[in-house]
Amino acid sequence: MYDERLTVPRSWWLLPVALGLSLALIMLRFSAVGALGGLVVGIVAGAAALSSYGSARIRVVQGSLVAGQARIPADVLGTAEVLNPAETVAWRTVKADPRAFMLLRSYVPTALRVEITDPADPTPYVYLSTRSPQRLADALAEARGRTS
Repeated sequence: MYDERLTVPRSWWLLPVALGLSLALIMLRFSAVGALGGLVVGIVAGAAALSSYGSARIRVVQGSLVAGQARIPADVLGTAEVLNPAETVAWRTVKADPRAFMLLRSYVPTALRVEITDPADPTPYVYLSTRSPQRLADALAEARGRTS
């Protein structure tokens, strides 16, 4: 129904190169082989960290919202509010509730806020950074319709 991976921007892939160069310069003091090792280790470690950070997924499958490690049944989801860039910043800063589940990526300018209607769950809402909040809201509405 819906599947999105919150990959990092392409420009961020320069960071592992900078990390590798920094480690190479540090290790150059000891030996040229150490510098080469620092370059390789820095690039690989930085790329692995960026890949891991950008591997967060949001999916709507089999009547559930799967966001990162969370799996939330669609029947406990309330209204979904599409947030524009200004509201996105407000809901992840001054309006944020510490009990909320947030899958946020600062490089994604828009988000979706979905209420949790389960009275046994202390989580008031789910905040999801998404590049296409309206499509996600529509997929959630369709999933809720199928489970009702």
